Parts: sequence; C-alpha cells; structure tokens
Amino acid sequence: MNELNRRTFLKALGLAATGSLATRTGLISPLARAESLDKLYDLPLVGQVRVLHLTDIHAQVNPVYFREPNVNIGLGNAKGQLPHVVGSHLLEKLGLAADSIEAYAYSSVNFEDNARRYGKMGGVAHIKTLLDNLREQAGGVENTLTMDGGDLWQGSATSLWTRGLDMVEVSNLLNIELLTGHWEFTYTQEELLNNLVAFEGEFIGQNVRVKEDSLFEDAYFELVEKYGGLGLHDEDTGHAFKPYTIKTIAGHHFAIVGQAFPRTGNANPPEFFPDWSFGLRKDDLQSLVAQIHEQHSPDAVIMLSHNGMDVDIKMASQISGIDAIFGGHTHDGMPLPIEVENPDGRPCLVTNAGTNGKFVGVMDFDIADGSVAGMHYQMLPVFENLLEADTEVSVYIDNLYASRYDN
Repeated sequence: MNELNRRTFLKALGLAATGSLATRTGLISPLARAESLDKLYDLPLVGQVRVLHLTDIHAQVNPVYFREPNVNIGLGNAKGQLPHVVGSHLLEKLGLAADSIEAYAYSSVNFEDNARRYGKMGGVAHIKTLLDNLREQAGGVENTLTMDGGDLWQGSATSLWTRGLDMVEVSNLLNIELLTGHWEFTYTQEELLNNLVAFEGEFIGQNVRVKEDSLFEDAYFELVEKYGGLGLHDEDTGHAFKPYTIKTIAGHHFAIVGQAFPRTGNANPPEFFPDWSFGLRKDDLQSLVAQIHEQHSPDAVIMLSHNGMDVDIKMASQISGIDAIFGGHTHDGMPLPIEVENPDGRPCLVTNAGTNGKFVGVMDFDIADGSVAGMHYQMLPVFENLLEADTEVSVYIDNLYASRYDN
C-alpha cells in the first residue's frame, strides 16, 4: 500500500484503539497503548534488550485473511483460562468492542464484516518492515534477538517445489537468528541438513537426539560429515543439534534453550528421520537449565518452544530457572502473556505468537544486577494496510513465483 492509500485507510477508520488490556504485571495491549492506529507500531525499548518472536508461519509469504477460532476447549484447570477463552468471551474478558480492529485481530467475532473493513494480515514483506522498525526503535540490531518457533519452512506450493529452500531464504531476509522445529522435519534428514547449511541462523533443540543404534552406523557419520557436522552436535550426549546457545545482546548474556515439537516422531512420517528421536525430556531440560546457570551465570534464560501453549504453561510451573517461554504449535494468538510461578518462586512469562504471520511478539527485558528486573510484552498484529511492504522481500517473492510459472 502506498503512503497516500495508507493515510486514506487510517482516515476512513476514524478510530483509536479501544479498551484496556492491562494485566496484573502491568502489560498492555499494543492497540490500547497506541494513541491512534498511526502510532500502533511506535514501540520505544523498555529496558535494554528486545526479543522478537515469530512462529507457525507455515510458509505463507503473502498477506491472508485468518479467522481466529470460535471454540477452544480447555480441560481441568485450563477450563475458562487463556488461551481457551475465545470469540465473544475473549472480547468480554478484555473489554473490547465487537466491531473494533482489536476484535478483528484477536477473535472470530464479526469476522466477515471486520475483514472487509480492516483488510488482510501478515505477509513476510510486511513483517520485514515491522521487524526493521522494532530493531531501530530498540537502538539497533545489537540490542535485539529475532527468533522463530518453527513450522516456518513447510506449508506452501513453493516450499514443496524447493524442499523448503525458498523459506530458508525468507528466514535469512528476515534476519532470523534462532529457529527450532516441527514441520521442518517433514523433509528428509538430508534435505533438512541441506537447508540448515543455507540457514544463516542457528537451529536449536535440546530434545532432538540421535538414536543409539545410529551412533554405531558409519552411514550416519558419513551424512553428518557431508554437512559439516550438522546432525550430531555432541556424540556423548546424543544431541543432534545444539540444545542451547548463549547470545550477548546489548552487553547482557542471554541463554536460549530450544525445544522442538516433542511428538514429531508420532505426528510426522518417521521414515523421514530414521536416525532421530524426540520427546518432552522434562528432566533433561531441568538439568540443562541448572547447568546453564552454573556454567554461564546468564542474565536471563529463555526457551524457544514448539510444545504448544498448555504444555509450556505446565512446564513453566515445573522447571526452575526459566524467565520466559516463547511458544508455538497451537497457533494461539495471545494478546497477553500468561505469568506462571517457577518452582523456585520466580515469575515466568509464557507467550505464543499465533500463526500465518499474523502477529509479531515483542518482549523487552530490563536487566539489573545480572538478572531480570522486568519483562514488558506486546503482541503486535501485522496489518497489511498499516505497514509498507519491504521492497527486497517483495521482489524475492515475485521472482520466486515468476520463475516457477514461467517454466
């Protein structure tokens, strides 16, 4: 959308954000925070470090109409709690009007009318513009970390044609630094390793292991050697990939643990990854987090997860030493994070940034005396009509389709 049309769109809406989504931690909806929609994406850094989070894009590179669910069943203690409050119940809980732009972003209410009014959402070219703006507002890329929770490289015609390589290039254009996975494992082991060679970031997953029998097979070691060691991070522990990484951001040390989808071995064809096993591996995770604190004394420990929201909430209550979990898999567009108390009494914020590129999660960390003093979370809706498309990414997408159909 050109600037003239963007101004016309804003004028036609003629409204400011409504409602107040404050939580007991003082976190507020971006649409309630903004003075007007034109200021929606003005987000000065609060603290010193900004973590940007995407998940479950499913190779959807163009803007889409995506309707949030009108049913989300929660059982037991989860009944009536986020993320299982949807539709009109969510709007009532958050005090939002049914015809508001917030209702369109977060719920299924009046979806057809609101879709006509507010337009499509997502699109990697628009996401790129937003990410660059958020990095600039944080004082530069040196103060930020950009992560993706998986289900990024599979799910479209072009990703099928290229075996995921088109989305690897999109990942690089978006400057994604860390990735964990689920449907990435729908490609063969060799195809995934080939994609990881082209990926400019790091792939992490503490719960992906090389099967014991494979550690005695020459063929597997030949595969690993072919791809520069990818696929066998540690022969002693059996980790196929790095279980965690340490990043220095704005002078502060962040440990990021990866958690791939634990049921990949059941959900995906196992013949695609005959040498790898998966699982929740909760005890291993707790041992790993304790080891990280002992060896690295990080300012913060966070987890990039594809467990699903309910599993992440439960793990946050059972694992000590994690400050925040950036989740995926269940496609929950969470306007608010869930605050969970670790067994050691520290708060852990659990988030999920939806699907199909509809949202970007933004968490600012205030670090003081070597630990987290505060976390400030916003989940920003990506409105096609409010964000210019990045030229470089748009050209890449156009060329991707043109090259296929021209042939």
